[in-house]
Amino acid sequence: MTEAMTNKKPKKQKAPPPFLVELIDQLLATVQNKDAESILGESGLAGQLKKMLAERMLSAELTHHLASEGEASKNHRNGTSPKKVLAPGGELQLDVPRDRLSSFEPKLVAKHQRRMLGFDDHVISMYARGMKVREIQGHLLGLYGTEVSPDLISTITDEVIEEVT
Repeated sequence: MTEAMTNKKPKKQKAPPPFLVELIDQLLATVQNKDAESILGESGLAGQLKKMLAERMLSAELTHHLASEGEASKNHRNGTSPKKVLAPGGELQLDVPRDRLSSFEPKLVAKHQRRMLGFDDHVISMYARGMKVREIQGHLLGLYGTEVSPDLISTITDEVIEEVT
C-alpha cells in the first residue's frame, strides 16, 4: 500500500537540538584517533560517557540516602570503592560511593552485582525520551526488578542532567 492509499503523511524525524549537535562536535574534536573503537569502545568516548553517567547516578543515590537519614545522623560520604561490572558493550570500571555507616545499598549496581544488563540502551533512553518521573520509575522496575522512590529518580535525573549539559 502506498502513502496516497492510506492517506497518512510520512512521519518526519525531528532534528536534534542545536546544543546537542554542538556538544557532540566538541566531544568528537577531543578524540585523537577517529576510528570506531576510540569513539564507541568501552575505553573510548562512549565508554567514558557511560562511566560518568553511572557514577553520577550512584552519587545521586547516595545523596538521596543520606538526606533520607536526616541531618541528625552521623552518616556521611566516605570516598569510593572501585567496582568492575560487565555491561553489554564490555567491562566498565566504576567508582561506587560509600557512606561511613555502610548502610547505603545502591540500586543501579547493587552490592555483589557484577552485570548491568541493558545498561547502554535503557539508562540513556530514559533521558533521551524525556520520560517523566513515574515513567522512569516503571522503567527501572521492569529493568532492574527494584522499586525506587520518585524522589530518588528526581535526584538522579537532576544530577545526570547537570553532567550532560
